[in-house]
Amino acid sequence: MLLFLKSISFRSLNHQDFKKNNSSCKELTTSSSSSSSSSSCIFLTVWRKSLIFSCKGFTVIGSDGNLAYRVDNYSGRRDQTILMDASGKPILTICRHKKLRIVDNNWFIYEGEILGDHDYKASSLRKKPIFCVKKQMKILHSNINVLAHVYYHGTSSDKTYSYIIEGSYANRTCKVLDAKSRNVVAEIRKKQAVIGGVTFGLEVFVLVVMPGFDSGFAMAMVLLLDQMFS
Repeated sequence: MLLFLKSISFRSLNHQDFKKNNSSCKELTTSSSSSSSSSSCIFLTVWRKSLIFSCKGFTVIGSDGNLAYRVDNYSGRRDQTILMDASGKPILTICRHKKLRIVDNNWFIYEGEILGDHDYKASSLRKKPIFCVKKQMKILHSNINVLAHVYYHGTSSDKTYSYIIEGSYANRTCKVLDAKSRNVVAEIRKKQAVIGGVTFGLEVFVLVVMPGFDSGFAMAMVLLLDQMFS
């Protein structure tokens, strides 16, 4: 299956899919004022499965057919997920804290790795999160299309959020938008069938990252949405 994913990821950026995806990407970024020198989007094929037997996680393949990111959750814990690069180096840790033994609707993103179970609480208190993502409660919001808000500096106490996530993760159609400009910075799309009529379902999908936006952070948004809505 991994070899097949590598094959279709590489082929999709060398034939008709490349033209279609690249055109769509340009349309989404026409009004963007990104200072990045890169003018091309990043297309990642996301497989909702770990490469390690008996582990839950994700395998992410780049457009060149090589492994880009991986998630291998050995313990099955949903309150701590580590996003790693292809070599297994921790990039970001996603945690969900409990207050008075009650799980709230806030997820926190830390740079690097948080220590294991026995030091987890002390370590997460010492290390400040770089982002806080708050799941939107539908009953409290008039716009049911909004899934979550992303805040800088690891706190949602400030009402000014940096990014908005909209769409439907269950249908694999989501967008991450800059809160000020409303430009799309990342998008989750269904994986289109290649020649031969292959159907991927919901376990394999595409993550499109716009120029100037960090692909690791975009993948962290995927992991958060999976925890919130799976």
